[in-house]
Amino acid sequence: MSTSAPDQPVTRRNTRQRQLVLDAVRSRCDHPTAEEIYLQVRETDGRVSRGTVYRNLNLLTEAGIITTVKAPGTSRFDWRCDGHAHVVCRACGAVADIALPHDQALDARAAEESSYAQVCHSLFFEGTCPACQHAAQS
Repeated sequence: MSTSAPDQPVTRRNTRQRQLVLDAVRSRCDHPTAEEIYLQVRETDGRVSRGTVYRNLNLLTEAGIITTVKAPGTSRFDWRCDGHAHVVCRACGAVADIALPHDQALDARAAEESSYAQVCHSLFFEGTCPACQHAAQS
């Protein structure tokens, strides 16, 4: 399983703002929200608007350079586009990667059973993160 983000070119002109957004996503392992990415980009360039960050996140997702992780109440972003699983905290919504093998045979079987094309799956687990466990014990 690869742990580095693909260095794919963006299909449109790679603007400085788009690169700032991509760099912000790649610099984090905590699956940040769009708002968290916006705040991080603003630290580097205070002229970048929220709309610019959101548009670039959508473009980078559509281009397959980053992925969207659906978490309770919000979407988060992940620079890892390889097949890997996630665990989501039921209490705080934190998302973490889990090093489990991606089962492409499951995709093939689902495609065969459904007659759908280009089938892929996402694997999410739910639980309580260590920080929330600790807070509950205090």
